[in-house]
Amino acid sequence: MHRKQLLHSLMFRHACKHFDPSRKLSEEDRLFIMEAGRQAPSSFGMEPWRFISIRNMDLKNHLRPVCWDQPQITECSDLIAILARTADPVTPSYYRSVFERRNLSSQATEAYIRRYTEYTKKLRSVSDWTVRQCYIAATHMMIYASMIGVDSCPIEGFERKKAEKILKIDRGKERLALFLPLGYRIHTPPPKKRRSFENVVSFYD
Repeated sequence: MHRKQLLHSLMFRHACKHFDPSRKLSEEDRLFIMEAGRQAPSSFGMEPWRFISIRNMDLKNHLRPVCWDQPQITECSDLIAILARTADPVTPSYYRSVFERRNLSSQATEAYIRRYTEYTKKLRSVSDWTVRQCYIAATHMMIYASMIGVDSCPIEGFERKKAEKILKIDRGKERLALFLPLGYRIHTPPPKKRRSFENVVSFYD
């Protein structure tokens, strides 16, 4: 894909506030966007996330009141709940399996595990760390969605405990990081506003 096309998709992406409820994603596009999230990078390669794609209207209607009554929740084609896995990253059987799949020597694998466990022990909050990782996956989904003409809107305005209860999330193992509605805009968005390139970027060559 040409750079101009890539920049166009970045300009196309915006936080869509109203979706056309009559338009639905194709199954091919939905799977493509989910795969974009699955392929996102993560710290230490832990992939501390899980994605729930919600089309069920009854479930959306239950979630909307605990999501500040935001219309995107029910208007979108697919509502993606991005969950941060909080137990797995500190479960030896899980993180060991992640490192062992790299086919390193046993010595290198053990060294990696020691470095990782030392790192996680110093974290103020494992759940806060895994939630931050989820935003990388969400960004992947939004960017790749924009490349195929699909709109999105990251939402972190919700009552977490109530939303987790509705989704029947085991709070001992996972935490709801954010919602990501996907669909098609119903209004033309205003021009995108950003600080100037020179104000944001510095080079030390």
